[in-house]
Amino acid sequence: MSQNKILVGIGAVFTVLMMSTFTVSETEKAIKFKLGEIVKFDYSPGLHFKLPFINNIKKFDARILTLDSSPERFLTSEKKNVIVDSFVKWRIGDVRVFYTAVAGDVYQANIRLDQIIKDAFRSEFSKRDIKQLVSTDRNVVQKALIASTRKDAANLGIEIVDVQVKRIDLPSEVSQSVYRRMEAERARVAREFRSQGSEAAERVRADADKQKEIILADAYRDAEIEKGSGDAKAADIYAKSYGADIEFYAFYRSMSAYKKSFENSSNIMVTEPNSEFFKYFKKAK
Repeated sequence: MSQNKILVGIGAVFTVLMMSTFTVSETEKAIKFKLGEIVKFDYSPGLHFKLPFINNIKKFDARILTLDSSPERFLTSEKKNVIVDSFVKWRIGDVRVFYTAVAGDVYQANIRLDQIIKDAFRSEFSKRDIKQLVSTDRNVVQKALIASTRKDAANLGIEIVDVQVKRIDLPSEVSQSVYRRMEAERARVAREFRSQGSEAAERVRADADKQKEIILADAYRDAEIEKGSGDAKAADIYAKSYGADIEFYAFYRSMSAYKKSFENSSNIMVTEPNSEFFKYFKKAK
């Protein structure tokens, strides 16, 4: 009987000890209540103690959570609608504020946070046009959204880790308008490039024609110089040859003249028989 009492006593002590301890993991945040009142919330990971039946513990997920919002329409500075698909990465920052603000309910926290994010998007998008949002200001918008939502999110005990825009779409009617504008702009740029290309081509052709004329003129000049030099040398050779044997040179010239004059059998020449042209046909003295 006494042995049973000992076992019961050990069991009771063990039960009380189990009810007096709790653990907090690295992925959790915990709040200790005393008769419904928060008495402690800044627990580090590890083993902790509480008073049975007086204290109770609530634990919350401390890991990064994702709020994947449904696509929403926002107005740009041009008063045009854009459809934005985005998501938010967040985690519990101050667990006591998180519990008092949304009763520790992640679903309620997502609803409240979604409204904060949409208000921030509405504010930031109203300052920019479509071109800025689509091309140049994506990183700027992201940083502005994070900065503007952190304060409001902190009032819910939430820490904003990241805000990302997955996609920015235009309504179909706006898409067609933007497409036509972009097409007209591309056509204008293409015309400008073609005009610049034609101008450059004309300059190249004009320079090529100029170089051609210069080269031909220089070639003609050099050819005339060479021709004149050749004619001078030929005349000098002829003069020297003529001076070396005047009679033979006269004879050779006459023979050449005879050959050219009578190379065609139908040629007729009317002249005096005793003319100087036929002097070599006469009997030598």
